[in-house]
Amino acid sequence: MSYSDKEIMAMFLESNALLEGHFLLTSGRHSDKYFQCAKVLQYPEYNNKICSIIVEHFKSFEFDTVIAPALGGIIVGQEVARQLNKKFIFAEREEKVLSLRRGFTIDKGEKFLVCEDVVTTGGSVFEVMNIISQNGGIAVGVGFIVDRSNGKVQFGIPQKSTICLNVVSYDKEDCPMCKSNIELIKPGSRKIS
Repeated sequence: MSYSDKEIMAMFLESNALLEGHFLLTSGRHSDKYFQCAKVLQYPEYNNKICSIIVEHFKSFEFDTVIAPALGGIIVGQEVARQLNKKFIFAEREEKVLSLRRGFTIDKGEKFLVCEDVVTTGGSVFEVMNIISQNGGIAVGVGFIVDRSNGKVQFGIPQKSTICLNVVSYDKEDCPMCKSNIELIKPGSRKIS
């Protein structure tokens, strides 16, 4: 089933998952809006609905496994894999670098759908795609919930976001919230210095 941007935004708003303030993003950039996907995905009904958009887009693609970067992409990847009845693995940070742990492996020629929660610059997705290729696998698509770049970030393979928005982000030096001395908050799971 397909959902409109308005319906998806309603899920974010109803679960208090769209935050406003002064935020340090995983990319290192600053923004006045933050999508706390964990708050919307904590509700199985919303998780099912939102991830079904990714599933619908990629259901005819040939791939073996769904992979996601930890931590944000795990819930998305697991739900997409569940709906498609595919194996699911994830990469996690060790010494600030994404890597496969917990005995997860990639077989030569294994095909992957990469899943993520929010894309601003695409850094974590590109890291996962690099892990796949370095291990002889093939990334065939990228599915994610929020595209903060409004389609500017392109992964070079088919991609699908459930909602595409132009949410402004700033380098620290150009951030109007910093210039106004508004407290900087770092939500999310990744520690940034």
